[in-house]
Amino acid sequence: MQPPPDYPFDCSPDPANPGWIGWNIADDNRFNGHALGHMIVREEGDLSARLRLMPGHHHANMHDSVHGGAILALIDTAMFAAVAVVLSPDMVHSVTLDLATQFIGAGQLDRPLDVVTQVLKETGRLIFVRGLVEQEDHLVASFTGTLRKPGRK
Repeated sequence: MQPPPDYPFDCSPDPANPGWIGWNIADDNRFNGHALGHMIVREEGDLSARLRLMPGHHHANMHDSVHGGAILALIDTAMFAAVAVVLSPDMVHSVTLDLATQFIGAGQLDRPLDVVTQVLKETGRLIFVRGLVEQEDHLVASFTGTLRKPGRK
């Protein structure tokens, strides 16, 4: 992935994780920087990408599991990371039209939380995706979503 110089995300290779690139918003005073923090992404298979977050205490709910709102924010972010990595960096300027999520199990705070997103179909204006949120062999959630591509300049 070769983003333009004014790209809103820092997509530098992550030295601690060979084969992964950082997926961190350049202006960390925006939502992603505050709510989620450091993330990494890599292309994975045909039209798929994996976004990883190491959850911390600020992602916790009152049960010491990952808060559902944090998981939803991570899924939304993962949809954009996936389309940017597997289709085009310009796709980060898309908007979410819908996101349907099924929570399946609790996310744990002590291991990486991965969102694997697959692009199902791209049309002239829309991108359809689906995916899973997982922690190693533990399934946390599944989702489907639709993104509207950025308008023409």
